Amino acid sequence: MNSELKKAFNTEMILATTSYKKADYTTAFYHLERAHILGQSYIIAHTYSHWWMCKIGFKTHNAKEIIGQFARMAASIVFSRIWVPLGNTGGTNVSPFKPMPIPDDLKRFLN
Repeated sequence: MNSELKKAFNTEMILATTSYKKADYTTAFYHLERAHILGQSYIIAHTYSHWWMCKIGFKTHNAKEIIGQFARMAASIVFSRIWVPLGNTGGTNVSPFKPMPIPDDLKRFLN
């Protein structure tokens, strides 16, 4: 992960964890989705974003998110370096196989 991408990923994770600590799980999840987009081609970053999504699932008592994130964590370990659906936000509200548009402000980090 190049330094600009790493900084952008870390910024999104800081924003996510700060919101999580404030129990603002909607905002935290938004930033985790952005972190997921940035880190999905890197095993540790990819898995880490799913772990935090899973933590939100526990906090919000969302069984679908918890189960889905455990499955996605396992898949992230296997597939991060092989194939990822670019732009996918990583939550259980979307198919794990669906490529999605990359937000304009994140595109520069992924080129």
